[in-house]
Amino acid sequence: MEDTLLVVNCGSSSLKLALYDRQMHCLASALAERLGSSDAFGRLDANDQRHQIEIPAPGDHDAALAALIQQLRTLQLLQGQPRAVGHRVVHGGESFTDAARITPEVVDAIERCAALAPLHNPVNLVGIRATQALFPEVPQVAVFDTAYHQSLPEHAYLYALPQRFYQEWGVRRYGFHGTSHQFMAGEAARILDKPLSETSIISAHLGNGCSITAIRDGQSVDTSMGLTPLEGLVMGTRSGDLDPGLFEFLGGKGLSPAEINRLLNQDSGLLGLSGETNDMRTLTELAANGHRQADLAIEVFCFRLARYVGAMTASLTQLDALVFTGGIGENSALVRTRTVAHLQLLGLSLDNNHNDRHGRDNQHHIEHADSRFPILVIPTNEERVIAQSALNHS
Repeated sequence: MEDTLLVVNCGSSSLKLALYDRQMHCLASALAERLGSSDAFGRLDANDQRHQIEIPAPGDHDAALAALIQQLRTLQLLQGQPRAVGHRVVHGGESFTDAARITPEVVDAIERCAALAPLHNPVNLVGIRATQALFPEVPQVAVFDTAYHQSLPEHAYLYALPQRFYQEWGVRRYGFHGTSHQFMAGEAARILDKPLSETSIISAHLGNGCSITAIRDGQSVDTSMGLTPLEGLVMGTRSGDLDPGLFEFLGGKGLSPAEINRLLNQDSGLLGLSGETNDMRTLTELAANGHRQADLAIEVFCFRLARYVGAMTASLTQLDALVFTGGIGENSALVRTRTVAHLQLLGLSLDNNHNDRHGRDNQHHIEHADSRFPILVIPTNEERVIAQSALNHS
């Protein structure tokens, strides 16, 4: 076997791959989209070049995986078999506090969690089985979005519901984006020159999906997402927090449970508020040109984020930094400006020049000299966390 590590992230109609060496250098990344249709296509980036890849019929995950692996072989980036394969798995319930080498028992546990993540866990298993078929002798490792948040205390993860719902059905807050928040904790500790075990931050992962986590002494102690990824912040197409009474109200207006679920997960958030798009770059351009609903969507997004920043301080005894990450968190100076503007009572303030440059000229720091706490912009690297976990558990 080679000293390479393959990372697989399987979505409902997409497949992401990344190939790392043992020093955690990314050798290639690949993406296949529109899987399950005749329009399936793929691309692979390596050595500063992009390669377009045809996905043969039936255009499913198995075909996509085989096509992407073949391209890695053609480019001689993967000549034998990888040392290990790391799989992103969204929901591990309470069964996993860390990554786990995949066995029949682990597969059974992932299947049992499918009711908690019906859109994610089944397709994660599709990726696992397809990769096992290609590399039957290679260790496969599951890395769970929820595992990092298993350190939440009871008062942070329990809902105010009859206890039987938790005891019998596992209804509780689990949290997601764990690999990203875990990476933020380690990177913040490095940047701040502190031991991880003494580092406490608020980590805001902002992309199409968004979550915020209070990390105390290196461990997650509160987070915004809950039983599912719908709870918490305003997101690209997800509503985030809302009044539970809305379900009965919408049902009374004739919407079925399936229609309400689609509304809240796919037609809400930035898309629903703006009536235009869930893309923050486009919204920023529209707002700059006087589009009121786009501007309002950004303001609601930032206010809700700021409100959650304040809430996360209840779980901390010190704050070493507020950290922004994810596609929006790393690249939107406007979102960071508007969010921090709501946090004057906490003594947070930005240096506009460093913020406009996304912290790239100041070792990730974007806070003003008078800010009570540091504010950092740190690019996330979930694939690297998965690759390292695959190496550690292989």
